[in-house]
Amino acid sequence: MPLGPGARLGPYEIVSGIGAGGMGEVYRARDTRLGREVAIKVLPDSFASDPERLARFEREAQVLASLNHPNIATIHGVEERALVMELVEGPTLADRIAEGRIPVDEALPIAGQLAEALEAAHERGIVHRDLKPANIKLRADGTVKVLDFGLAKLGEPASGIRGSGFDGSLSPTISVQATMAGVILGTAAYMSPEQARGKAVDRRADIWAFGCVLYEMLTGKPPFETGDTISDAVAAILKNEPDWNALPTDTPANVRTLLRRCLQKDPQKRLPHIGIARMEIEESAAPAPPSIAPVVGPHRTFTLSWPLAFVAVVFMMLVYSALPWLQDDVPSPDLPAVRTSIITPISTDPISLALSPDGKQIVFVASVNGVAQLWLRRLDRDTAQPLRGTDGARYPFWSPDSRSVAFSTAGKLMRLDIGGGTPEVLATLAAGGRGGTWNQDGVILIAPNTGSPLIRVSANGGGAAPATRLVRQNGHRFPQFLPDGHQFLFFAFGNADAQGIYLGSLDSQDVTKILTSDSPGVYSQGFLYWVRSGTTLVAQQLDTDQRRLVGDVFTVADAVATDSITGGIAVSVSRTGLIAYRTGAANHRQLTWYDRTGKMLGVLGDPDDTSLLAPRLSPDGRRAVANRSVQGNQDIWLMDGTRTSRFTFDPGLDRFPLWSPDGLRILFDSTRKGTRDLYTKSSTGAGEEELVLASMEDKAATDWSPDGRYVMYRSIATQTGRDLMVLPIATRKPWVFLRTQFEENMGFFSPDGRWIAYQSNESGRVEIYVRPFVNPENGVSTTRGGGQWQVSTSGGIEAHWRRDGRELYYINPEGELMAAPTITGGDSFQVGAPVTLFDPHIYGGGADVAQGNQYDVAPDGRFLVNTVLDEVTSPITLLQNWKPPTN
Repeated sequence: MPLGPGARLGPYEIVSGIGAGGMGEVYRARDTRLGREVAIKVLPDSFASDPERLARFEREAQVLASLNHPNIATIHGVEERALVMELVEGPTLADRIAEGRIPVDEALPIAGQLAEALEAAHERGIVHRDLKPANIKLRADGTVKVLDFGLAKLGEPASGIRGSGFDGSLSPTISVQATMAGVILGTAAYMSPEQARGKAVDRRADIWAFGCVLYEMLTGKPPFETGDTISDAVAAILKNEPDWNALPTDTPANVRTLLRRCLQKDPQKRLPHIGIARMEIEESAAPAPPSIAPVVGPHRTFTLSWPLAFVAVVFMMLVYSALPWLQDDVPSPDLPAVRTSIITPISTDPISLALSPDGKQIVFVASVNGVAQLWLRRLDRDTAQPLRGTDGARYPFWSPDSRSVAFSTAGKLMRLDIGGGTPEVLATLAAGGRGGTWNQDGVILIAPNTGSPLIRVSANGGGAAPATRLVRQNGHRFPQFLPDGHQFLFFAFGNADAQGIYLGSLDSQDVTKILTSDSPGVYSQGFLYWVRSGTTLVAQQLDTDQRRLVGDVFTVADAVATDSITGGIAVSVSRTGLIAYRTGAANHRQLTWYDRTGKMLGVLGDPDDTSLLAPRLSPDGRRAVANRSVQGNQDIWLMDGTRTSRFTFDPGLDRFPLWSPDGLRILFDSTRKGTRDLYTKSSTGAGEEELVLASMEDKAATDWSPDGRYVMYRSIATQTGRDLMVLPIATRKPWVFLRTQFEENMGFFSPDGRWIAYQSNESGRVEIYVRPFVNPENGVSTTRGGGQWQVSTSGGIEAHWRRDGRELYYINPEGELMAAPTITGGDSFQVGAPVTLFDPHIYGGGADVAQGNQYDVAPDGRFLVNTVLDEVTSPITLLQNWKPPTN
């Protein structure tokens, strides 16, 4: 019901109405506490009758309130069903366009501010989804303000379009009254093709809408005439092209190119980052050469406009190449620090990046068409290129001469010569590898998996030998040779007193702990760099002779991206001192319910930033457990409806939970005693945790047999990698289910307990297989037949059974959920051809074979998926000429 002047919402007194739309009425109001005027958007009545929807609105409003940018209207708070926002005076951009097309010299500054607003939001993982001229205000002082950030995703399909294949939750604002008549308003003109098809959207939908708005400013008309109905709108967006001849003749050539890239119908071919648009517009709009503006701060850092900064970096690199006394480990002259950005395609693995030792190249992992691979960027060029044959690559590292790159894939350590050729296999023990390093003598140290010491191999292939040994630790990871090629740093993963950065040498397996840390360290020019407090990159001098840190700790960068599961950091430092890092990649996650058609049915628990992992449903499908990290401490959390509560509290790492078949207990692994052991605890949270299995190898439970007698878990051995083990609950004496020279993981019992579905790389890629379960009491198969059946046909991970045993689900390499019909009656097993169900945007996609379970299947057939909400990848920042500040 509309509110009249004088009405009250908490401390806010309504002054007058401003407007109304599909997301509710907007009013001018006075804040009686602070004496200021605000805008209040009162949400539709449909929100009041849906507690889950209202709770979700409040959570998302909190995220949106975190945005603080001069071109984004501020959200002050939430009051009942109302959103309290900054009151922005002035006309909308739609009002201005109604007067006629906007001259180029006026339109470009507006577009530049729009791009800045979108860039700030995208870096926080927030996508607008409803950018249009009516949502953009033009203040009298020239400031552009974007309104309604992120609110479009709160919408639901209106009744008039349910079942039509058009998902209103992904579309721009749609008027309820209009859609009941089958008509949509003008905002449909700014829908991206993926929105028009009702598919999930990411920041590229905003980039499309940005292109539409810029085109309309320059021409006075939208790029697509959408007609009056949904069918007309969808047809125009999917089939038609803008009239490029309508652009004014004085439109700069790079702006014309920018518009074409923004309005690519295939999102994979669309401009990948709005920051590129901002740079192009700044270059076109700036009549004079850009100037250097100093920024006061503790690092004496200078910020340069992008074109000049890029030229500066290239110039410095040319100087390094020309002057031998500026190369390698010789300090550079006292020049100001310069930070520049490299825009990359989306990456599901933002910590996998590596500068070449000479500081002239960088490789990183990025994804195109759902395939993650290595990309190479030479820093004297402005484009990056994918490297063939590197699909599924992770954790790259360079040869000391900067001519070759090594990297991990599923089951292999690979080497690729940058000058040409195809990757070659160096070792077959790097599944789930966690980094490596290469010295001038051709020695490579590799972390072959998550739970082993470092292994020494040759850069030319051959045998492998341990280089370190585990002492009260779970695994050694992310090694780096020091300049002498003899000593090396590495990160030990484990409990608090054993975890940290260590220094070792090739002479002995004895090592020295340098400091306690939650992240690995990297070394260059006498300094050790590591991430402290979760996100802050710091540096301190390392005395390698005394094996200790000396002097003060200096802050280098904030908000650096890390991986709380592996401990990895998105930081690389060259021998020349050039630093590369990514800031926090905002791929927020949410446990999301889907049906088998891919329709989203709801959510479970709260959204998470970057740590939600390994969800498992209770036997009745009503609750879930997962691991989350809070302030660097990984624990098990319980989700029950909209309530999320912490389940374990030990400072050790508690991970990979699993319900007992009766739902009374939860099993998990923990490092609280140094090694990664298995514990159980009552699902009510009461009572003490009980130690179930203690042993030296790295391990994690994957399933509990339906009769409650056995736990399947995977362990990691130095020689054989991941193996499948069975723990009888009664005797607690484990035995081997499957151990080969290949990697076996993620074993799951069939509902009748007769079969085990698992993943293995025995064919050269990871596939899903089924074997009969063997009764450990008598060593006899629980089925009369033996053997093995392959279920997946083109790769697969994370198998799950349907609760009646008539289907097997898994994730294919493209991240899609697959289903294969199965018949398990009697003593035989049969499997049919797999079919694709839908793309759940699952965390890790189909590439990470070591990350663990990321979805589960409820008894009623619904899927609970750890879904990535907004896949946003921050640029790589290059920091040139960093030095500790001086007093």
